[in-house]
Amino acid sequence: MSVNSSSLWSPIDYAANAAFVPALGGPAFELLAPQPGELILDIGCGDGALTERIVAAGARVIGLDASPDMVEAARARGVDAFVADAQALDLDSQGVRFGQFDAAFSNAALHWMLDPDAVASGVHSVLKPGGRFVGEMGGVGNIAALRGGIREELSARGYPVPAEDPQWYPTVEEFVRLYACAGFTRIDAQLIPRPTPLPSGVAGWIKTFRAGWLDVAEVPAEARDEIAQAVEQRLQPRLQQEDGSWIADYVRLRFTMRKPEE
Repeated sequence: MSVNSSSLWSPIDYAANAAFVPALGGPAFELLAPQPGELILDIGCGDGALTERIVAAGARVIGLDASPDMVEAARARGVDAFVADAQALDLDSQGVRFGQFDAAFSNAALHWMLDPDAVASGVHSVLKPGGRFVGEMGGVGNIAALRGGIREELSARGYPVPAEDPQWYPTVEEFVRLYACAGFTRIDAQLIPRPTPLPSGVAGWIKTFRAGWLDVAEVPAEARDEIAQAVEQRLQPRLQQEDGSWIADYVRLRFTMRKPEE
């Protein structure tokens, strides 16, 4: 699989420090409006916390995630989940195995997939005519302060920081153009600034969401706690609130679209 090398996940850390991700996926879930009996593909299902809500609505859901550990966690919840790269959907095999999907859904996952054209064409191919794709991802400007703080701290310490961050945070125009080229119509996308509480502070967020990024920057395991605390101190004036709590400067790109009827 051509998986983003900076996308590295621990279900334990995710449950401890990232429960807000599925919890704040409610608006995207409401846009999906899953119906009983529908067959829905959850792209980047993670540990299955939000997938469970789709199942509870009466839909049959297939979850895909590139992380074997997260798929195992999803399966432990009873989710029908599989290890797969959404940038290389095995369309023939999936068509035979599951049939075409009534809808596809994705929450907080597409920005980790660095070949968005392949994702868009793959999703289009697995949907029934008239099927919908609904979800949310990071948009342009997402976590700019957090990304900048990490980059500044690592650069100051002499680590080999890549020139570009290994995530895709598109503008609305870029996103709409790409999915229109893949064949989708009725595309509605909007950027939503969403300051987000961090229950474990910046240091806990880095441990959970940037473990793979620290691998890419060749940060040894024994230095990571110190670096995470240093980044937190660096960002304290911008991200710590008066009551001592922390927020992240999230910007979400929320979208709906349709595959045309044949």
